[in-house]
Amino acid sequence: MADKRDYYEVLGIDKSADEDTIKKAFRTMAKKYHPDLHPGDKEAEVRFKEVNEAYSVLSDPQKKAAYDRYGHAAFEQGDPSDGGAGFGGFSTSFGGFGSFGDIIEDFFGGAFGGGSRSRNAPRRGDDIGVGVSISFEEAAFGVKKDVRFNRVGVCPNCKGTGSSDGRSETCSDCGGTGQRRVNQRLSGMTFQTTVACETCRGTGKVVRNPCQTCRGNGYIRESKELTVNIPAGIGNGERLILQDEGNCGTNGGGSGSLIIEIRVGKHPVFTRDGATLFCDVPLTIAEAVLGAEIDVPTLEGQKKFRIPEGTQSGSRFTLKGCGLPVVNSTRKGDLVFTVTVEIPKSLNGKQKEIMRQFGEACGDGNYAKRASFFKRFRKQ
Repeated sequence: MADKRDYYEVLGIDKSADEDTIKKAFRTMAKKYHPDLHPGDKEAEVRFKEVNEAYSVLSDPQKKAAYDRYGHAAFEQGDPSDGGAGFGGFSTSFGGFGSFGDIIEDFFGGAFGGGSRSRNAPRRGDDIGVGVSISFEEAAFGVKKDVRFNRVGVCPNCKGTGSSDGRSETCSDCGGTGQRRVNQRLSGMTFQTTVACETCRGTGKVVRNPCQTCRGNGYIRESKELTVNIPAGIGNGERLILQDEGNCGTNGGGSGSLIIEIRVGKHPVFTRDGATLFCDVPLTIAEAVLGAEIDVPTLEGQKKFRIPEGTQSGSRFTLKGCGLPVVNSTRKGDLVFTVTVEIPKSLNGKQKEIMRQFGEACGDGNYAKRASFFKRFRKQ
């Protein structure tokens, strides 16, 4: 893995880049190095392989998180592309961006080369992202939430045909291919490309009696509501993916996914790290000195815990299995609490006198840290 270039360097971005920036960088670099533009250029092939590999990791939130933490070592046991078509043959599966024809379409408006790819081919619908806010307790115990979102769906009136009577005709201008050939110039070179037929808008079909509901498009924007089960133990920023709930596909392609990002509110007492809970518990001087049985708060009520005598402020204790559930598991994390000794204020005369007597009775022998500190100080 030592000879691999940094994935961010490959795409020409920094680690703070968001999804849109990563996507745009990938498109730019893929266009720049695609072998179809550099026949026989081995260096371009290598660069294109790097670009495809980098994007397969940085476009996936889980893979990106692993790469940010461990670098290339995160994938030592396997290809970061998860066994896809591979890079040797220059696979045209661009992580959801379609073929090279889709990329070069940004330049020419159509598929590159002799029309081998049709706009009539099935296309998967786009994913939809929504955010859902839940409380700390809801994240701990799990909850059902109603999620409302808008998506592109099939027109219920024409069932996606775009025709009010369900009939369409083969486009006479393109012969039903949905494409026509044109010549374009790039960097002094002439390329024969295909563009979408203007008459049928690339569908190969002409509708004489368009549906009034969708105006002949076959698709409408619709509102939908789903009840989503949010599992116990989910963390802030984690995502749930509901397949086939995104925008519908075209030409028989499948629907995209609904991606739900969970936003967990803060708790007034607890913080968390994964399934482990943390909190502070105050002690009185007497409890710290003499030891005591105290009540420790948990998300399921208070638990009794015996504090040993002579407990120092800042000491940490653990309640096993009193933390958060591990998602999709029967296991639970721990609760780690830190004790802080609270010093009383506004003592009256009698209380101050008792404290002076207490201090004199203890002597220096009961303050090992204090004695050690001054001993080290005197050696300077």
